[in-house]
Amino acid sequence: MTKVVYPSSLPYPFAKAVRAGDFVFISGQLPFGPDGTMVHGPIEVQTRQVLENIKATLEETGCTLADVVKNMIWLEEERDFGGFNKIYAEYFGDNPPARATVGSVLMLDAKIEVETLAYKPLKG
Repeated sequence: MTKVVYPSSLPYPFAKAVRAGDFVFISGQLPFGPDGTMVHGPIEVQTRQVLENIKATLEETGCTLADVVKNMIWLEEERDFGGFNKIYAEYFGDNPPARATVGSVLMLDAKIEVETLAYKPLKG
């Protein structure tokens, strides 16, 4: 099995992503902008930033949103579920991956965190 670690640029002890064979595991993504600062705003703004971060990390690992097989979502506020779903549908459309969404207190000042699992066989 091939294992490739994609280091995080944030000052925390975790990898941004890890490819283990044909699977790519993306660590929980918060709405950090390209400059590393938290993007604040309504759930729609934060959701879009998180999904853009995931999309960029997928591209870095040789994957696309079409390769995502599972997402785990944590929302700080249950009332944000509708706004989150609206943006999520823009990214995953008619063939969405499996998913779980729960309400939870997050470790940093964000409304959302998303962890992603993608599957894309390595070319052999």
